[in-house]
Amino acid sequence: MVLGDRQCHIHGGPAERAAAGGGPGTDAVAGIMAGRLRDMTGEPGRPGELRAGPGASAAGPGGSAAGPGGSSAGPGASAAGPGASVAGPWAPPGFEPGRLRRVLDTGGFAVTAEIGPPRGASLEPVRRKAQLLAGWADAVNITDNQGASVRLSSFAGSLAAIAAGVPPIMQLTCRDRNRIALQSELLSAAATGVRNVLLMTGDDPRRGDHPDAKPVFDLTSTELMQAAVALRDEGRLLSGRAVEPRPDLFIGAVESPSGPASTGRLAGKIAAGAQFVQTQFVFDVPAFAAWLARARDLGLTERCHILAGVGPVMSLSALDLLQRGLPGVHVPDDVAGKLRAAGEDGIAEAGAQLCAEIIAELRGLPGLSGVHVMAVAREGTIPAILAQAGMSRRLDAH
Repeated sequence: MVLGDRQCHIHGGPAERAAAGGGPGTDAVAGIMAGRLRDMTGEPGRPGELRAGPGASAAGPGGSAAGPGGSSAGPGASAAGPGASVAGPWAPPGFEPGRLRRVLDTGGFAVTAEIGPPRGASLEPVRRKAQLLAGWADAVNITDNQGASVRLSSFAGSLAAIAAGVPPIMQLTCRDRNRIALQSELLSAAATGVRNVLLMTGDDPRRGDHPDAKPVFDLTSTELMQAAVALRDEGRLLSGRAVEPRPDLFIGAVESPSGPASTGRLAGKIAAGAQFVQTQFVFDVPAFAAWLARARDLGLTERCHILAGVGPVMSLSALDLLQRGLPGVHVPDDVAGKLRAAGEDGIAEAGAQLCAEIIAELRGLPGLSGVHVMAVAREGTIPAILAQAGMSRRLDAH
């Protein structure tokens, strides 16, 4: 879930499982919300500027003048050199790594979804979940040690998604890596066919399963976006050294659609290089529509693709958590009442139905480019929810 620029995961076993409405070991939808909290609600500034060589400010004036998702290389153009984003032998025939950008840039209504890698040394859970979403999702987020807890890496999970024929959106947080490692991850992603990256701050380690771990936070998420733009558009590291070939990256961020302050944050992220943005959960469609209208009036929807976060509430425990005031999430009383009336035995079905209704309503909003469906540990419910919302499987997807 999206709550700032953190990955918004509620950890701690029982609460996490309750939020997902599932059995032991499942990730919570509400948990995903906690990991993106910092980026969505604004991250505190740090003294000093980003100490970088030439190219570090590539996202400055004029850096976001292109159309939605565009870069200085022109709409749809790749700034990368030959081989910079060629999927490896793990990609199936016909795999399209840039599918998400193509759908967005051609005015389609995109669907992305979320997959949490396992706590174990196996790609199979990610591959299996991605296969469930093939043809329904244009790309899938692979979370990066969500909730500051150890998981299979987002890079490894991204390769598993490619093997399943679904383009990944590799989440990359600043929590665990310095600028050397972050830039290396971006180059590695592009070199192996991972074009979509979602750049975030990440949860404080004290929230996770290694509370004594030292946080890095060498860069903020905004600075990381600027570094990614410099790599892609200028072929330069933060040190000023040249990179060849340049990585072909489609850069994403997260935001909480909660008021005027959030549109200011959104504008800052777009200026830093964000080409698409996924929002926190939307349950109050009129309030979200008003926020989107403000963003549209500011011209932000012409410069960046916005995908509204949605997801099924699968248990009363999850509803309780959402209503306790997670930043950026508002569940209207009438919506909560309808879900509670279904009871514990019926809330999963009612939650899926509500999610489908919200998606159908959102599809008519001017300036909205798609939805991001968060149903971690319940990925199998997503195709039925989308079908219920009037959407169909894309037959041209690989």
